[in-house]
Amino acid sequence: MSTWSSLADEALAGSVISRDAARAVLHAPADELLSLLDAAFRVRRHHWGRRVSLHVLENAKLGACPEDCGFCSQSSKHAAAGPTGEAGTGPARHASPSGEAPIKSADELVDAARRAFATRAKRYCMVTATRGPSQRDLDVICEAATRIKAEMDIELCASLGLLTEAKAQRLAASGVDRFNHNLETSERHYEKIVSTHSWRDRVETVRIAQRAGMDTCCGGIVGLGESEEDLLDLAYALRDLDVDSVPVNFLDARPGTPLEGYPLVEPGFALRSLCMFRLVHPRTDLRVAGGREITLRALQAFALYPANSIFTHGYLTTGGATAHADHQMIRDAGFELELASGEAVPADPEAMTKLASRQVPGRSPSLPIAH
Repeated sequence: MSTWSSLADEALAGSVISRDAARAVLHAPADELLSLLDAAFRVRRHHWGRRVSLHVLENAKLGACPEDCGFCSQSSKHAAAGPTGEAGTGPARHASPSGEAPIKSADELVDAARRAFATRAKRYCMVTATRGPSQRDLDVICEAATRIKAEMDIELCASLGLLTEAKAQRLAASGVDRFNHNLETSERHYEKIVSTHSWRDRVETVRIAQRAGMDTCCGGIVGLGESEEDLLDLAYALRDLDVDSVPVNFLDARPGTPLEGYPLVEPGFALRSLCMFRLVHPRTDLRVAGGREITLRALQAFALYPANSIFTHGYLTTGGATAHADHQMIRDAGFELELASGEAVPADPEAMTKLASRQVPGRSPSLPIAH
């Protein structure tokens, strides 16, 4: 137990904990998990206090993606389920397993940002399923960003695939604060997951976003069949890239994808992984992201001790916790919300229930009603 406290001391002193120490975190015994979480929380609390920021994703363009990321149900390379429920049969054979839809209008994206703002989200992220943004996609995203920034105090993130310098500069000029492009896994394991672009392509896009003046959000997925060495490689590669935010996802294997049938990450290992990322990235905005609900189940609140932010309202192609449930969890655990203004406010599950009831007539599919 003193080992975990010592690692927290190192991280707080600005030292990079050793790879052996990070590996030891992944192997912490079950009866030391609370001590490990306390050590990670010391680091988190020093830099982020007891504040939790809520982030809302908006699937701005669904499916038909030409890339073959093995975990993603938006890829056109993966067969969708046919009428009989069998993958690769029937007329939907070449469709994305999650379905397809054209890019939403700027009006729709602004409306979704208003809903995110109403739930007291700090950040709203517009995401498209594509190799990189077309000129038309970029026009829509930039128009929406400009209008959102003029109307409300919320931070903006975009996740649009691979970037060029010119496209990154245009996004930054329109008001996009942060660009997301995950490395997903280690460089060594990457070719087993994606073949249509390289790990180095992803690294270069992160650097392009940085050069354009945007913050960078870059993380990965735990549970892709990687080794613990791959997970450590990812953590240290992200540190070398000096990214501003690290989202840690846990695989929720999607039907019709090559990873269909992969098991869920064990909850204890998920929490140890979050602690490892916190100790390797002391000052970083660390987010417990996709797969949180299904992986951690009753242990979700423990993720707030290493992580300082969460996604709410679900994900791109799967549901998730409602704003009511997340506000309730945050309040019950003794944390508070951080807004884009930097103000800390209490979580308010009752207000979220009232908000959800008002949104029933035309609510977005990504905003489930609290029960």
